[in-house]
Amino acid sequence: MGRYVVRRLVQMVPVFVGATLLIFLMVNVMGDPIAGLCGERRCDPATAARLRAEFGLDRPVWQQYLTYMGNVFTGDFGTAFNGQEVTELMATAFPVTLRLTLIAILFEIVVGVTLGVVTGLRRGRPVDTGVLLLTLVVISVPTFVTGLLLQLLLGVKWGWIRPSVSTEAPFAELILPGLVLASVSLAYVTRLTRTSIAENRRSDYVRTAIAKGLPRHRVVTRHLLRNSLIPVVTFIGADVGFLMGGAIVTERIFNIHGVGYQLYQGILRQNTQTVVGFVTVLVLVFLVANLVVDLLYAVLDPRIRYV
Repeated sequence: MGRYVVRRLVQMVPVFVGATLLIFLMVNVMGDPIAGLCGERRCDPATAARLRAEFGLDRPVWQQYLTYMGNVFTGDFGTAFNGQEVTELMATAFPVTLRLTLIAILFEIVVGVTLGVVTGLRRGRPVDTGVLLLTLVVISVPTFVTGLLLQLLLGVKWGWIRPSVSTEAPFAELILPGLVLASVSLAYVTRLTRTSIAENRRSDYVRTAIAKGLPRHRVVTRHLLRNSLIPVVTFIGADVGFLMGGAIVTERIFNIHGVGYQLYQGILRQNTQTVVGFVTVLVLVFLVANLVVDLLYAVLDPRIRYV
């Protein structure tokens, strides 16, 4: 196991470099970031030249990238064009988005897996048909429509919740945004769990466990569910990064100042340092989540061994 982890960590290095290089190149072709620093008026040549030299934009792109990567390994993600350190923005944005993502993942695991198990064990029955239709509707409706509708009904019309999240963004205020963020993924987790349960239910090891006279709940939890969760864990592991990076719509609807909000502001203002810095951390989140998922395979299925 130890050698496998070391090998995977080594494999992450070229993936990390390639992903960050691609993002760095894409962000640098968005436009001239200096043009937006002077407001509606165009910067005079002397001011523009000074600003480019100050932020290192007067050097070739490859040199800018090497300088950036060298600073990243020392914990320096650069300075935003407003003079604020990118690490300071991360310190305020990532905790909020992490709480939001945690709530979304809990919804996926608790609600999605539970509904998947129930429908998988009752395939073809009315509860199965009803849940399938409900998940199809959730997948078909865009996230911003779901978010705005729930905000209007629960926050504005009925007054059950605050329409927008406060600056502190406590867990209690993030429950509804977390549900909105997880809605589509929750529907996919439900369908994926249902299909996996229904297929493994006819496996020989399940029939053997039933023939031995094991209680039904033990057959389901210890044998059927454990083997059926492998594709679900794969999906949820990859979804962690997608939820953190894809929370722009949800955070905009509920006025949450998290990672999505900072990315939106960075793209809108062509703040390359902010965008590249946040995406670099999201790449690391993707890589670590995939490694954890691979290690969980051996926990769920004893037949899987890493050498």
